[in-house]
Amino acid sequence: MLRLPSFTYLQPRSLKEALAMKAGAGPDAMFVAGGTDLYPNMKRRHQEPRTVISLMAVPDLQRSEKTVLGAGLTLSTIAAVGAVDAVRHAAGLVSTPLLRNMGTLGGNLCLDTRCNYYNQSYEWRKSIDFCMKKDGHICWVAPSSPRCWAVNSSDVAPVMVAIGAEYRLVGPREGGERVVPAGRFYHNDGINYLTKQPDEILVDVRLPAPDGWDAVYHKLRRRGSFDFPVLGVAAWLRWDGKKVGEARIVLGGVASYPQEVPEAGAALKGAPLTDDSIAAAAEAAYRPSKPMDNTDFDLSWRKQMTRVFVSRALEELRTRSARR
Repeated sequence: MLRLPSFTYLQPRSLKEALAMKAGAGPDAMFVAGGTDLYPNMKRRHQEPRTVISLMAVPDLQRSEKTVLGAGLTLSTIAAVGAVDAVRHAAGLVSTPLLRNMGTLGGNLCLDTRCNYYNQSYEWRKSIDFCMKKDGHICWVAPSSPRCWAVNSSDVAPVMVAIGAEYRLVGPREGGERVVPAGRFYHNDGINYLTKQPDEILVDVRLPAPDGWDAVYHKLRRRGSFDFPVLGVAAWLRWDGKKVGEARIVLGGVASYPQEVPEAGAALKGAPLTDDSIAAAAEAAYRPSKPMDNTDFDLSWRKQMTRVFVSRALEELRTRSARR
């Protein structure tokens, strides 16, 4: 049985207190919400904070409004009351009911990148030599690569990028509040995968107001529950009458960040959503999709599924539009 290492547990009652505790504890401290990602990582010695600061009792992270969702809301809550269909659907696809009851919106948006060579026990990793992401110097997925290729496996993040949501971050310095577009919150790097600083807290997510747009999310995984996505497709369209005014296609599970494919959106813009335009967008998304051999399934098959899932997502949006 894997056991947690020894650590000090702190439970602040406000944002100010949480930030002060982090400043006092130093670089060996980490924030935690539901803990469904951090605690398993601590058991495998991926992260080894000496102080863990819980955010679950901070009221500012529990807001639930039509266009503002607190980062501390559980995924079960988001799946039940979220104002955007695609966000609700994506939250409901994360893991299992038990873990959705604990896991939070902020936790899923800040989810550690994953890899078959990284998400193993300490003893397993030591037996083959450690990887670049933790304790080693080589990426076992691409040994000649100077960077880590661990993938972003969040279900909700691709949707937030697609719909153009914004994240509000609060830091310890005076005036240390900033709002970041979801697309700028992530780096295409398996190690430095967030633009959030370690001493900042993701407080809430601001959703765009309904304005003639619609979005969907489709997820590929081996089992119908529990599994992380090996491919996620978030599709967003803003309608201009019967034509597509704007479009965004974002892929999850194939890179270290939610990967927007501008060429796919461009293939849809300014015309009705037809079989030909859907096929063109699916082909445009297929080309830059480069899944690595570090998650489930054969990587070439996963790449082929990009076409299939982009097509399915767009066909769903077309069907919804026809019903209106």
